[in-house]
This record gives sequence, structure tokens and C-alpha cells, in this order.
Amino acid sequence: MKKLTMAQFRELREVLDLPIPDSALAGDVVPFWHPGENSPEVRYLHERRAALGGPVPARRVIPKPLPEPAAQPFEALLKGFGHQEVATTMALVRLVKDLMRDGRTGARWVPIIPDEARTFGMESMFPTAGIYSPQGQTYDPVDADQLLHYRESETGQLLIEGITEAGSMAEFTAAATSYATHGEPMIPFYIFYAMFGFQRTGDQFWALADQMGRGFVVGGTAGRTTMTGEGLQHGDGHSHLLAATNPAAVSYDPAFAFEIAVIVRDGLRRMFGERPDNVFYYLTVYNEPKPQPPIPAWPGIEEGIVRGMYPFRPGDRAVSGPRVQLLASGTAVHWALRAQELLAADWNVRADVWSVTSWTELRRNAMDADTARTRGETRVPFVTESLTGAPGPVLAVSDWMRQVPDQIGQWIEQDYYSLGTDGFGLSDTREDVRRYFRVDAESITVTALDRLARAGQVDLDTVDRARKHYGLDT
Repeated sequence: MKKLTMAQFRELREVLDLPIPDSALAGDVVPFWHPGENSPEVRYLHERRAALGGPVPARRVIPKPLPEPAAQPFEALLKGFGHQEVATTMALVRLVKDLMRDGRTGARWVPIIPDEARTFGMESMFPTAGIYSPQGQTYDPVDADQLLHYRESETGQLLIEGITEAGSMAEFTAAATSYATHGEPMIPFYIFYAMFGFQRTGDQFWALADQMGRGFVVGGTAGRTTMTGEGLQHGDGHSHLLAATNPAAVSYDPAFAFEIAVIVRDGLRRMFGERPDNVFYYLTVYNEPKPQPPIPAWPGIEEGIVRGMYPFRPGDRAVSGPRVQLLASGTAVHWALRAQELLAADWNVRADVWSVTSWTELRRNAMDADTARTRGETRVPFVTESLTGAPGPVLAVSDWMRQVPDQIGQWIEQDYYSLGTDGFGLSDTREDVRRYFRVDAESITVTALDRLARAGQVDLDTVDRARKHYGLDT
């Protein structure tokens, strides 16, 4: 029952033998009754609370900023990998491994892996960092004769608990809140198959935010099309939508190793610096080896990476035809770059390619600008400012559902259209799955021509010819 009648309150008074007179129950307000500080009941409560350590704990945070790690680990990613193709998952793991060696903050990293550490290339940490076990190594691992063998230790730094995302999230939360519970900031790094993060333990991420946890959450093998050989269980095209609902999640979908370096360094400063924010960083990384160039020498590029977008490769000035803007995130940047080449070589269309590191951060910045306008402030959203004066329609593409890039649509002044991976997907080669979703380079090319045709800048016949030329008319 939500409420009792006054007659029921009188009956309750009799059952509990409370010394409350009828006159106190004559009105509409039921009085509180206290048995007295020296009563057996109150003495018992105080005794039990004292046995449990005193009053209910209070949250007392004593700021203890961590020093910035050395620049070398970041510089290794900023300069690129030359001709070697490297997956962004491997680039991030290499960065964390190097940061764990930092003499000032390395011991504070808490890598958490619920499953398949070798898939993420983390076996190189086994011999050096060790895997925590309170009993130490109690058996000979099957790979004991290998250099990078499985090594458990009472002083191990890695937490590998088996396939338990719920347990791993509990460990992450403990490390992410240790700055308050123990006065010692730790840097948890939780990496998992992307599908098994926000979808499987979303409520724990919400509790993490409510407890003001700080750390790095990493969705490996991200995207709908980059890991297609194991059925639908890894076809993650929606985690960025789920993460966008969490106000404390700062989400990024980097395409290159140098972007990862900038984002992680920013996260360390923001979460563990002089004035820490109560946020956690969510990065999605891919298992597809790709070229990793050095960071371009554009003015303000690091600011653009952190805020959500920057121009990666402008179109060839020698192309004299119409213009189009291609926005892409994560592994889709490589499809957009190929489409840039096809548009120029086959259709005399000049395309500018932008790397969008965070659709969600762009949206949040734009919403903040809208709120400022209601107070009479003049503030232009970063996405609007970035694309101001950019000629032609804007076409966005990612390895996620179209709703992910659609987050920013209302703040783009040009004609805006998106491509994405809506649906369950299928098991096939990456190339065939991307053609199935119409997000491959050829599909981007045809869609860009179609948007130009709608704007009257190319003939509709050109679009039909492009469909046939690339085999998209079936």
C-alpha cells in the first residue's frame, strides 16, 4: 500500500504499542516517534554501527593529480608506421604497453581483459606485467616453452578473469573510483569485443557514471563489417548509439594511430590532471590492418581530433568539376579515401575527406551551443564552423548505423546525407559485406554523384552510368 488511512495508523500504533496519544492522530499529519537516545533500540543501533566502522561513509575526494607520462610513447604513434600496415587495436595496445613502463605513472595502469588477450595482441604483456593471481602460478601453462608465455603472479598487473564482462566491469569500476574510495587514482584500461560492452553490461556503465568513475573503455574488433567470419555476434553497428545515451561517456571512433595518441593523452589530462572531470573515455578500434601515416601538419589538428573532426585530405585542386565533402570515422575513412580517388579519376569530381573522430562529441558541442543561444549568447557549433563555406553536399559514412552520423545532421547547413550499416549483417568477406550495406568506396562514389545530381551539378545519366560501371545496378 502507498498510503494508510488514519484508522489504519491507529491500528498500527496499537500493534507496535507506541505511546502516541489520540490527539496526535486527530489531524492529517502523522507524527514521527523516537524512543529516546538511551532506549535499548537506539543503543543497539549505535552499537552495531560502531562495530561496522562508524557512521555511513562520506565521499571525500582529496585531489591527487598524476604527472603526465613521458612524450615518447605518444610520439611513436604520431610519426606513423611507415609502409607497415597496422590495425588501430594493435596501435592502442602498443601505446598502453609503453605507458605502463613509465616510471611515474606506469604502475597505476590496470589492464582488464575478459577474453582473448592474444586476439588484441596483448600477449607481449604476459611476461613483463604478469597476470594477477592471489595464489601466483600454480600450474604449468600449455605455452610455457614460448617466449610470450602465460604467466600468473601475486604481483601481476593484468586482470584476466575469463569470459565475465560483468565481473570485468566490477573490477573496472573499483579501479575507476579508487581516487575517491582509497585516495589513490588508478588508470583502468578495459578492452573487450565491441559487441560485449554497452550492449551486454550497459547498466553497469550507467552505475559507473553515477559513481563518477574515470578510465579508458575500449571496444575492440569494432564496427559491423570488420569481423564478419563469426556470425552476427560481432556485428556491432550500434555501440556508439548506446554510449551516446551515457552523459559521462566521451566516445571516439579513431581511424589512425596518431588520432589515438592525441585522444589518450587528452584523456589522461582530463581525467587525471589538475582539475579532473568525472568522465570515462570510450574508444572503438578495429582489427583490420591499414596504413598508419604520420599526423598531418595542419594548424589546429589536435584540437580538431579532440573536438570531433578535422580535414584529413583535401581534394586535388587539379580536378575542375563539382565539389563534395566526405565525412567518415574509423575504418570507413579508408573507404572515403578510395572514393575520393574514384570520384576524381572517373567523374571529374573533387572530394574533400574529413576524419570524424567523434560524432557524439560534435553533437554535444552543438547542443551546448543551442543552449547558450537560449541565454542570448552567440555560439556556433564546432561542426557548423568547420564546414562553413565548404562547397557541395556533405556525405557521411561509417561502419555504424546511419543514426550515428545522423546525430549531427541538423547543424550542417549544406545538403546532408549518410550511409551506414543498418541491419543484422552477414558472414562473408569484408568487401562483400560492405557492398551488401552499400558503404564501400564504389557505393560512396555513386551516392556522392546522386547528391550532386539532386543539386543539379551533374546529370542523372552520370549516376546511372556510375551504377553500371561499378556493378551497383543489380
